[in-house]
Amino acid sequence: MRRRLPLPNGKTLVISIPYLWMFLFFLLPFVIVLKISFSQAAIAIPPYERLFEYSNQALTIVLNMGNYIFLTQDSLYYAAYLGSLKIALITTLVCLLLGYPMAYAIARAPRDRQLIYLLLIMMPTWTAILIRVYAWMGILSANGLLNSTLMSLGLISTPLQILNTNTAVYIGLVYAYLPFMVLPLYANLVKHDPTLLEAAQDLGAGRIKAFWKVTVPLSRAGIVAGSMLVFIPVVGEFVVPELLGGPETLMIGKVLWQEFFNNRDWPVASALAIVMLAILLIPITLFHYNQAREMEKK
Repeated sequence: MRRRLPLPNGKTLVISIPYLWMFLFFLLPFVIVLKISFSQAAIAIPPYERLFEYSNQALTIVLNMGNYIFLTQDSLYYAAYLGSLKIALITTLVCLLLGYPMAYAIARAPRDRQLIYLLLIMMPTWTAILIRVYAWMGILSANGLLNSTLMSLGLISTPLQILNTNTAVYIGLVYAYLPFMVLPLYANLVKHDPTLLEAAQDLGAGRIKAFWKVTVPLSRAGIVAGSMLVFIPVVGEFVVPELLGGPETLMIGKVLWQEFFNNRDWPVASALAIVMLAILLIPITLFHYNQAREMEKK
């Protein structure tokens, strides 16, 4: 008699779908990039040499570590990594300072209005990021809306140089990633029990002290989640620095583009990407550790 293979149950199917998605669209591309990072640039299509050669019944594997060594010898890449981390950190802090009051106000608003306020926060993200960045180029340019308004009000006599500076990059990044800070904070703050603040005030704490002693500690998980959702993608951001930044704006995403498409040095570009992912593993690990601790508390 033939034995029938046991069919996977519903739970296995549900879990396997995201794992398959992660394998196809994260792990497999990552392995390909890792493989290219150990190859050597060549005038060919694709522009790198093979790692594996099979001839005369022998398999030859050639791993080129020169790409990673080259990154340690050129100060340009150090500056790009440090610049990306600096801009990402400042953007995250600004988003937190702006997003926390917004999320707190939405969480304390009447229930029937909270959805409207959230939609207002999310509506800009429904438009492509490229279109929104081009809009900011028109606003921040020398003849743009901002300078025209300030000059018409008599506040300035000559146009301000904002476009093609780091200031424009910060404005564009905060605008683009602020919703990713507000939503996790709102999801955390809306669950708080308001009676805890009343109890703190009954025990003699003022409103400000009760906020710092009760609300802020309870919202730590939302702060961490929002900060990670902003910090991690900003490190590898390319569109905003390329269109709004100037020559002094040096970020790793811009350097990656130049290595891939201008220099056509795919191995060095792949090594840059692998090192960037290795750096991002630190905040990702901290985020997962924090999430695990929050789950244990529950």
